[in-house]
Amino acid sequence: MTDHNNNDQTPSQLTLELPHLAAVGLEDFYISASNRSAVALVETWPNWPASGAVLAGPEGSGKTHLADAWRVRSGAGLIAASLISEATITAFDAQPALLVEDIDHGIADDRLLFHILNLAREKTKFVLLTSAKAPGDLEVALPDLRSRLRALPLASIAQPDEALIKAVLVKLFADRQLAVEPHVITHLALHMDRSMATANRVVAAADQLALARQRRVTRAIAAEALENVMRAGL
Repeated sequence: MTDHNNNDQTPSQLTLELPHLAAVGLEDFYISASNRSAVALVETWPNWPASGAVLAGPEGSGKTHLADAWRVRSGAGLIAASLISEATITAFDAQPALLVEDIDHGIADDRLLFHILNLAREKTKFVLLTSAKAPGDLEVALPDLRSRLRALPLASIAQPDEALIKAVLVKLFADRQLAVEPHVITHLALHMDRSMATANRVVAAADQLALARQRRVTRAIAAEALENVMRAGL
């Protein structure tokens, strides 16, 4: 999508100096107080205090991006917790690490996941598990696995803070080649639900409104887009 007023350039003031995660394909992952501990988990590998860890955060928080960064760094295999099987263990024998995604969506076999965690400990391998909830909030039937998960180091991602949501909005508008004034970004950041998913929806809605009216994304258009997104979410 191109800028709806080609004579305008994206204001330089919109550049927010937040650090980025230095990982392949994730140069646009911004670091702030809301995700710093989770980023540290990725960056300190392989010097973890244990052979496994849990990365927890709500949907749209960047959890998947961080897990992918770790997978690239560690050469890990990848499996959804709901798809774990005997074949997963066989494959893990030939891998240095394993990323197990979405343990909150259900674990195919508790005993197999417990076996995977034991293998990692015995053979100096690593397992990273992702979840929308902390292990202590999950219902895990196997007591040994429940205890093991709760004992693993936990890095949590909170909903984006103001600095992070501003940076995300700037990036999303820039991706669409839309020129947006700083006060528009500030208005959205102060009034919207601070989630990556909401940011994506608001920017898309603002783009559509601006295109339909052949105007730039003004504060009024941004506010209307936000109202439409909020109304649709009710």
